[in-house]
Amino acid sequence: MGSSATINAIKRRLSVRSSQDTLSARVRRTLVSTLYTQPASLAIGAFNGVASTAIAAWVSGEHILYTGCILLTVIAMARVVASLGLSPDQTHTSTQKLELVYEVGAFSYAFVLGGIAALTIALQTTASVEVLMIANATCYGVGICARNAGRPTIAMGQLCLVCFPIMAAALYIGSLALLALFVNMLLLIPAMASITLNVFKVLRDSIASAETSARMADKMQILARTDVVTGLANRAGLNHVMVESMMGLKGDQQMALIWIDLDRFKEVNDLLGHPIGDKVLAEVANRLREVAPEGATVARFGGDEFVLYGPVEDRREAERLASEIHIEVMRPLRVDGRSLDVRVSLGVALMPDDAKDIDTLMQRSDLALYHAKVAGRSQTSFFNPNMTRDLVRRREIEDELRSAIMRDELSIYFQPIIHLETGKIHTFEALVRWFHPEKGELRPDEFIPVAEETGVIVTLGNWITAQAAKACAQWPEHVSVAVNLSPMQIRAPGAALGIINALREANLDPHRLELEVTESLFVDDNHATAAFIEELSSRGVRFALDDFGTGYSSLGYINSFPFSKIKVDRSFVSGPNVGKKTDAIIRAVAELGSQLDMDIVAEGIETIDQVHAVREAGCTLGQGYYFSRAVPDYLAAMLLTQESDDDKPARAQA
Repeated sequence: MGSSATINAIKRRLSVRSSQDTLSARVRRTLVSTLYTQPASLAIGAFNGVASTAIAAWVSGEHILYTGCILLTVIAMARVVASLGLSPDQTHTSTQKLELVYEVGAFSYAFVLGGIAALTIALQTTASVEVLMIANATCYGVGICARNAGRPTIAMGQLCLVCFPIMAAALYIGSLALLALFVNMLLLIPAMASITLNVFKVLRDSIASAETSARMADKMQILARTDVVTGLANRAGLNHVMVESMMGLKGDQQMALIWIDLDRFKEVNDLLGHPIGDKVLAEVANRLREVAPEGATVARFGGDEFVLYGPVEDRREAERLASEIHIEVMRPLRVDGRSLDVRVSLGVALMPDDAKDIDTLMQRSDLALYHAKVAGRSQTSFFNPNMTRDLVRRREIEDELRSAIMRDELSIYFQPIIHLETGKIHTFEALVRWFHPEKGELRPDEFIPVAEETGVIVTLGNWITAQAAKACAQWPEHVSVAVNLSPMQIRAPGAALGIINALREANLDPHRLELEVTESLFVDDNHATAAFIEELSSRGVRFALDDFGTGYSSLGYINSFPFSKIKVDRSFVSGPNVGKKTDAIIRAVAELGSQLDMDIVAEGIETIDQVHAVREAGCTLGQGYYFSRAVPDYLAAMLLTQESDDDKPARAQA
């Protein structure tokens, strides 16, 4: 354990040292680059030195000074050419090369300039020539300390190479004035060294601080564009990638946007907790990374939604990619010892086929996902123009439906459910009808799905229940009314209270109300359903399992919930595949109902032969066009009156 901790500590130190070395290298590169900034100042300084040397040689007439002038000119020209030819912005030119080239030129120029000034002293030229060259060389050395403070060794090296020859010549002549010059220069060197080092420290710290700030800014930018749970790009990161890709997009390049939604992921969070949910999201993210093609970006758009955006050759490749996503994501998944079944719905849109810009592409991919979920989930839907028209139609229906409820454009029709032995009406099923003042009658399959998707079904469902309860209160006590409930209506806050209020306002015995629910309800939200059924059952409301055999059929539902009736779906009675198998299924369900003291309703009866068949199979109740279509409340009352009148002669004869 101790050795492991020691190794980890060493690794951390090495990591820190490596980071510092990297930072030092970048700082050094920046400081070296300052040597090459403003080449004009270098050229001006060189011209000044050459001109001063030429004047000194001409005034003194010393041939050696002419030689020094020529040598200084060659060095100066070489330095200017080198500064123009080498650029610190060229990444292929190393920092060491830049520094070495500058050092050779700088040290050569400084030594030659200092040597020429020393010669004017040693040759005992005129005072004016000595002053000109000593002043020129000394000013050059002092000025270069400020200019080249980014590399103190170079700056101090140039100062020393300028001063040492002059100091040597001053000692050689040994006059009092020159000895004083020697002392002044001797004190100048450490003074300028202190100033140069201070400037260097300020420059180095400033550059290092700027580097650190830049790295932190880059890191914060990355964090701002990254989802913390999955490590994928988040919404901001996706937008950034999409904008950048649009800038470099070629005219014929196809881009696909695949919107991915995890089906019923909320159940994972609710039942297993958010930590498990986060692990599921992370695993799904890993699987999407594996299947994503080169050049594609995978992002978590929020909640349980992901987006894959990238180039594709054509629609066929997009279809193949969507299929791979389905296969990869829906592989068995284990989290903390639990085996989970993950299903996904996909919406796909292509650019430029389906959209010309990013916003439209995302809207149409989202619309395609919406259709995939409406069509039953766990499938892929590609955008097509009809979806836009359907959406406009659905929005019109949504707006008009809200108004229709307010304007009493909706009506309740009642279809009788008949006792197959006596032929008497046992129950009326309440069905909503919408007679639009301009569009005529709208079918329930047009507006009921829209009501469910938009939440209007809650208001609509409560209204239907209230109207049905009021109608039933006017019928004989042995006749009940059945109302279909939407899963969304049941999950709405205060759902049971809405039913109770409808019974109270109609003054209807709860035993005469029957609520029909479908099997899909229990898959979507078992806990809310259980609480709803338990509360109303305790008050006497009865429940029926509708469309049995078409969805997630399970005997567990029948065992867990207090159903008094099972409705066998019409596909087993009058569907295209009716035969021996469907007869056997009906008989099995009827036997089950007999043993559990439950009524079995055969839906969709259209002929007398079907009446005989379902009655022989053991069904107790029947519903369908053979008996009656759905009728308004006044006709339902007439049917009951007629039935009562038919019973009177029979009772009189008895």
